Amino acid sequence: MSYLDPRAGQASGDDTSVPAPYVHDSTYPAGAPAYPAGAPAYPQGDPAYPDQAWRAGEPEPVPVPETDPDVDPDPEPGPPGGKRVKGKRRAKRGRGGEKGPGRAGRNLPAAIAVGLSLGLVVLASLLVWPPALLGVVAVAAGIGVWETARALTVTGAQPPLIPLIAGSVLMTGLAWYEGADALFLGLVATIGAAMLWRVADGFAALRRDFTPSVLIAVYVPFLLSFAALLVRPEDGQWRVLATVVGVVLSDTGGYAAGVFLGSHPMAPKISPKKSWEGFAGSVTASALGSAGLLFALMDVPVYYGLLFGAVISVVAVMGDLAESMLKRDLGVKDMSNLLPGHGGLMDRLDSILFAVPTAYLLFAIIAPN
Repeated sequence: MSYLDPRAGQASGDDTSVPAPYVHDSTYPAGAPAYPAGAPAYPQGDPAYPDQAWRAGEPEPVPVPETDPDVDPDPEPGPPGGKRVKGKRRAKRGRGGEKGPGRAGRNLPAAIAVGLSLGLVVLASLLVWPPALLGVVAVAAGIGVWETARALTVTGAQPPLIPLIAGSVLMTGLAWYEGADALFLGLVATIGAAMLWRVADGFAALRRDFTPSVLIAVYVPFLLSFAALLVRPEDGQWRVLATVVGVVLSDTGGYAAGVFLGSHPMAPKISPKKSWEGFAGSVTASALGSAGLLFALMDVPVYYGLLFGAVISVVAVMGDLAESMLKRDLGVKDMSNLLPGHGGLMDRLDSILFAVPTAYLLFAIIAPN
């Protein structure tokens, strides 16, 4: 049997002075010097030596000790006469290496102030002059288009802002003046204008931006324009108010139930903070509140009000999860930093976008014109 000499790979022939142990290696090339008679055998299975042949001129691998990443490798000594501190836990660091929690909390005072301001704008437009809601919807749709297009640029897409924002105003106006059929025509016209805008940059740009443009046109201005359809009837302001209040009650009930009772995650990979207990609180709060509000404002039977609130809560949660999934895929935390304490306007509209068309369909059943 052949062997390898530990001394820089030089063959030792019959020199019995070669130090032990000799490492057996059945793959050693033919013609190597014979293993000297009487030399001690390689201790198979001995933990002191790796169970493989040494390569000539290569040092033995030095084991790397396992360390705790949260323990300071240079610990501070303990007090005189006391025990030495073995390790000091490092403070958790957030993004950018700053100390503190990994995910900074919201600015609660700013969030409350912004939320109340947005609510007052919508409430004033409904109670003072309902057609003013058209301007609110058009501005919100335009900002939402800008935020969503900006977020989608991380994928390499470049959705054309000018035709998409112009289409948002067009769809809002058509929904108010002509109804649902005209709203669909406005959607088609918006998508067509966006594609024509991109054709000027070549068919490669058209293929790249077709899907993002359709997504933006449907997701933001088309869905939000159903608010213009809701406000068209004589009692339209109450329809919009009931929808918005149902969403607010859903968010509030879900937050309260999730904080005090939440223990079973609802969609941990999409929104880790949502729980099934919070979802139950959302549905309960929205159903009870909507039943009382619709009965008081529109004489809608209580059972229809309960159904309305429960369905609005479900679709509001779905809208929230849909935007969370989109942001997670894009790798962004918020759509923008436009609203202090809230992120972007789309982070506030995510539930409304799904709730408004659903409310339009529900009112066609429980309170037809």
